[in-house]
Amino acid sequence: MAKGIWVIIEHHDGEVRKVSLEILSKCREIADKTGDPLVAVIPGKDVAALADSVAAYGADKVILVDDAKLEGYTTGAYTSALSKVAKKEEPAAIIIGNTAIGKDLAPRLAQRLGAGMASDAVGMEHDDANFLSFKRPIYGGKAFATVSATSKPVVATIRPNALSLGEADAGRKAEVVNEAAEIDADDLKAIVKEVALVASARPELIEANAIISGGRGMKGPEHFAILEACADTIGAAVGASRAAVDAGFIEEKFQVGQTGKTVSPTLYIACGISGAIQHLAGMGSSKVIVAINKDPEAHIFTLADYGIVGDLFEIVPLLTEEFKKLS
Repeated sequence: MAKGIWVIIEHHDGEVRKVSLEILSKCREIADKTGDPLVAVIPGKDVAALADSVAAYGADKVILVDDAKLEGYTTGAYTSALSKVAKKEEPAAIIIGNTAIGKDLAPRLAQRLGAGMASDAVGMEHDDANFLSFKRPIYGGKAFATVSATSKPVVATIRPNALSLGEADAGRKAEVVNEAAEIDADDLKAIVKEVALVASARPELIEANAIISGGRGMKGPEHFAILEACADTIGAAVGASRAAVDAGFIEEKFQVGQTGKTVSPTLYIACGISGAIQHLAGMGSSKVIVAINKDPEAHIFTLADYGIVGDLFEIVPLLTEEFKKLS
């Protein structure tokens, strides 16, 4: 009988990614209600050192799937290894962050396991009828649907920053077991030779607690410097609308929206962004939205918690100075 809630742990440079800890925190609450064991599954190379980190956030058991072939993420290797372990252990649920890796891996695991799947969820609760239910945005973020799977296992991806991060308990211990990474040769069609990273002191966009974004109203790439200065005073990430990216003001990797990255920060400051539905779909679940736009009729104000009508080139520097006083 399927039992246990699995959280697939993402990590980078020896650190567990925040979204995985958020999911563990929520799953700990659910596991306490259902009596299911909470299992953290850590694929990769030399990952034993991460066991204490996930135990501190509620894992009862840690499964290490340690193999040199898993050092860098590849679809085939991870799908092959994790699906085999899942078939052996028969978890009731497999949860992973809705990151670049999670969006690629989760549907492939669901297919291998013949499982139902909920993607890009912003909430997760215990469901008496179907074990777990997931709240996910639909219609470009205009509404939410609650979905559940009628069979086990269920696979789901959770949006970063959508769930609260619990308190770590450094004294908590978990059972640690090793599982061999059985990777079929046919699945190993790609090998990561090198990963080129661009160094940045700012947080990654999808995991940032605060984001300041610019739109077409920025008027040119040189003006994003004022957003960067503001972002650095509060430890925020810098984002952009598709209009700003299409105009060549900033690189595509900073794009927030339906065709860019989906974010859920605590604070989202939209500067010179009109509020096209495609952009709102990518940031509408932000907890507090501040809009700065000289057009009082801009659609972004319908979603904003706070709106400032005025010239962003005057207002953003003033905000930066006020943030500095608070830091």
